Amino acid sequence: MSADPALLERLNRHGQSHLLRYWDELEAPARAGLVAEIEAIDLDQLDSLIAQHVRGEEGAGAEIAAADVEPIEVTRMPETDGQRALRRRSASLGADMLAAGEVGVVLVAGGSGTRLGFEGPKGTFPIGPVSSASLFQIHAEKIVALSRRHGRAIPLYIMTSPENHQATGEFLEQNAQFGLERVRLFPQGRMPVVDRATGKILLAARDHVALAPDGHGGVLAALAAAGPAGAPSCLEEMRQQGVNTLFYFQVDNPLVRIADPTFLGLHREAAAEMSFKVIERVAPDEKLGVLVRVNGRPRVIEYSDLTPELAAWRSGSGTLELWAGSIAVHILERSFIERLVGEARLPFHRAIKKTPYLDESGQVTRPPEPNSVKFEQFVFDALPHSERWAVVETDRAGEFEPLKNAVGPESPATVHQRMSDQFGEWLEQAGAIVPRRPDGAVAFGVEISPLFALDAAELRTKIEPGLVVERPVYLR
Repeated sequence: MSADPALLERLNRHGQSHLLRYWDELEAPARAGLVAEIEAIDLDQLDSLIAQHVRGEEGAGAEIAAADVEPIEVTRMPETDGQRALRRRSASLGADMLAAGEVGVVLVAGGSGTRLGFEGPKGTFPIGPVSSASLFQIHAEKIVALSRRHGRAIPLYIMTSPENHQATGEFLEQNAQFGLERVRLFPQGRMPVVDRATGKILLAARDHVALAPDGHGGVLAALAAAGPAGAPSCLEEMRQQGVNTLFYFQVDNPLVRIADPTFLGLHREAAAEMSFKVIERVAPDEKLGVLVRVNGRPRVIEYSDLTPELAAWRSGSGTLELWAGSIAVHILERSFIERLVGEARLPFHRAIKKTPYLDESGQVTRPPEPNSVKFEQFVFDALPHSERWAVVETDRAGEFEPLKNAVGPESPATVHQRMSDQFGEWLEQAGAIVPRRPDGAVAFGVEISPLFALDAAELRTKIEPGLVVERPVYLR
C-alpha cells in the first residue's frame, strides 16, 4: 500500500520525504507508528529552526551588546538583625501558603545516569553518603516532612522523559512512593533530531524518526498537555485542587530546600510571576546561567553565550559585576504558565550532539564526531515574559552541589562530602562534637534523613548536647 498522498506532498514541501524511504519494507503496524511520529512534528516550526540553527539564515548566535546589559536587583543574604527579621516575616507568609495547600512541587527528572556510568533514571542514583538513599528518596522525604510540618499534603509532579518514564514509575511504585500522598508523573515532549550539515531529519530506524527530549523548558507545555486516556492536564488538576504556586527544581541537586517557606514568602511579597534562587559566581568561566537586565528587561544569559567582556566585568571593589548565577531553582505561578502556553512559545536553542542514525544503506551508524542538531527549550527563558519577578540569593554551601560527573567536580565524592559537611554543621549547632580533617571537612559520612530533621533548628530538638560523633552516622 502506498503512503497517503497528502503526507507525501507535505514531506516533499518541507524537504523531508526521505523519512518514507523504507515504506515498502514496513508492515502495517510499523507504518502506522512512523506516520504518527511524522504527523506529530510541526514541520513549519522545524523549517524555521533549521534556518536559524543549522543554516544560520536568521542571525543565530548574535552577541548581546555589552552596553545593553546591567546587573539585576537581588535580595541578598541577610546580614543585620533587621534583615533577618524581614526574612522571618517572609518565611511565615510562605508557611501560610503551604498550610493553605496553595503550593505544588515540580521536579524535572528526565535525565539518565549515563555520565555517571549508571544504568537507569538519574533520580534512582544512590547518593546518600551513608544510607545510599536515591536522589528520589531524598527529595520525596523532604516533601513528606514538609507536608507533616504544615499539615497539608504537598503534591509532587515529576517530569520524566519518554525513555525513563516507565522505569521511574516502577521505581517509585516499588518503594511505595517513599511515603508521598500525591505524586503524578508526566512525560516531556520530544523534538526531531536533524543532520548538522543538511537539516534533514534523522531516522533512528526504518520505522522511527530520531527524537530527543525538548529540554527543561518543555516542562511548561508538558504541564498543559492532556493526561493519559483523557485525564485532565497537570495544570487543570492543580486548578481543581487550589494549587496556585509551583516550586520547580531539577533532580540532580540533593541539597535543594524544597518549597522553602522564605523563598515562597519573598515571591508572594513581590507579587512575582516567576522567581529565581541564585548564588554568587566565583569565577568568570563558572558554568552557571547569569541573571541580568538586557535593555531593562530581566533575562538569563547562558554561560556559553556570555562574551568574555561580560563574563569578567568587575565592579570597583573587584567582585564580578554580573554575579547572580542561576541554580535552576524557581517558583512559577500557575496562572503565568497558563498564559505562556496560551500566548507565547519559548525560544529553542541548539545543541550539537553525536546521534546514531540510519544511513542510506539502511545500517545504523554511530558517528565519531557530533553530527546532529537537537532543539531544546530552557525554562529560564520564561523570565522576560513575566510582569513581576523576584531574585533571591542563597548560600552555595547550603543549597547547591549538583551531581553531574562520575569523578572530579560535581561527582558522587563531592556531593557526599558536601552533604556530610552540612549535616555535620547541623549537629555542631545542636551541641554535638563532630571530628573534622585539617581542611575543615567532616572526617566521615554523616547523613540526616529529612524524616528525622528537616533543618538544623528541628535537629536541635532531637538530640542532646554533648553527643560525640565518632563514626559514620545516619539519623532517620
